[in-house]
Amino acid sequence: MKILKYKKCKDNKYSIEFDNDISIKLYDDVIVKYELLRIKNIDDDLFKEVTSYNDKLEAYYKSLKYITKKIRTEKEIVKYLEKDYDKKTIDETIERLKKDNYINNDLYLKSFIMDQVHLSNNGPLKIKDSLCKLGFREDEVNPYLDKIDEDVWINKIDKLILKKINANHQYGNNRLKEKIVYDIGNMGFYKSIIIDRLDRVEFKDTDVILEKEYNKVLNKLSKKYEGSCLDYQIKIKLMQKGFSSIEIDNLLQTKRTY
Repeated sequence: MKILKYKKCKDNKYSIEFDNDISIKLYDDVIVKYELLRIKNIDDDLFKEVTSYNDKLEAYYKSLKYITKKIRTEKEIVKYLEKDYDKKTIDETIERLKKDNYINNDLYLKSFIMDQVHLSNNGPLKIKDSLCKLGFREDEVNPYLDKIDEDVWINKIDKLILKKINANHQYGNNRLKEKIVYDIGNMGFYKSIIIDRLDRVEFKDTDVILEKEYNKVLNKLSKKYEGSCLDYQIKIKLMQKGFSSIEIDNLLQTKRTY
């Protein structure tokens, strides 16, 4: 194959035209390595070697560009390259990135966990789960999470509990506590710590909350029901909000007019 023409392109590439109507783009590093400006003619074996080496360079440069936007894990980079390159090229690219310290698990884990601690409400369990989905093993993640002082998680839980209490005035204390344990637990915090911190919180008098919710429900249901039927419907609604049957019955007894 005879090289007929070189044309300078962007991103340090050259478009090369051959006498058999084939045209390829090669990095200038490839042209220098194989002395293509001097050789002018290449056989099929050299052509395959040149294009293979160019693919490896392209995969490497694409990975660098991908990494500069955001620090990435090995799993993320592999997934990013899979659509364009074969396994051998990807494996060699990963090895080169590791050698050049562009894939650094220690740096990634420290950075990811610190961002989660300072910029999110996620607890240790959710952080660990996220990292495992990114390709890390639990035994790799645990030592980094263990370095976070327990007071950090406790302070987060205390703030979340206060926020949940202020946002949920319509529930009885028992129902509210259940909801808080469930909601904060889903954010990745340990249930035992949530319950321990809840036990330290002084909740509003249930009677005051119940009276307020009773008036809301009464105002709505009295347009549709009356008498014992109204009491029954009110009781159902209040029980759904977490108030106990005894608390509701005692209140209804004081409100009953029939």
